[in-house]
Amino acid sequence: MAFSLRTFFLLCGLSGLLTGAWSLPSKKGGCCPEEWTLLDDHCYVFKNDPRTFADAESVCNILGGNLASITSALKNVVVYEMLLESEELEAWIGLTDAVEDGEYFWVDGKPFDFSNFVSVPGMESCGYIGPDGEWDTESCTAEEPYFCIRDSECSKH
Repeated sequence: MAFSLRTFFLLCGLSGLLTGAWSLPSKKGGCCPEEWTLLDDHCYVFKNDPRTFADAESVCNILGGNLASITSALKNVVVYEMLLESEELEAWIGLTDAVEDGEYFWVDGKPFDFSNFVSVPGMESCGYIGPDGEWDTESCTAEEPYFCIRDSECSKH
């Protein structure tokens, strides 16, 4: 199962590369800051600095963005591959139901119309991406690495 899922993610990622949907920043005058990855009009970065959900969101705000919203299967694959490269098991994404139990939303305000939950989310309020690229929830006070998202410089023109 793990092999076929990884193969699926790899094929999805390659498909994105071939169609031009996923483009890495250039070294000169890139659309994203150094160490960030460009996908569509957004830049993503993995921060291996475990923090609570709220603290991680604060750091992402300081960096000009939010905890990452994952609004498509391709974006999920890219974030998952970044997680694999980090050798961490899970990391915060910008998903929470802190306002109303069971009503999830992205902290950056993007529509919640794509989901990759393993099963029905747990009783905890904050979302993370974990092994196999699937999502789950845990206590917002747990400390995890995290992903930030921000608009690319190229999308602002």
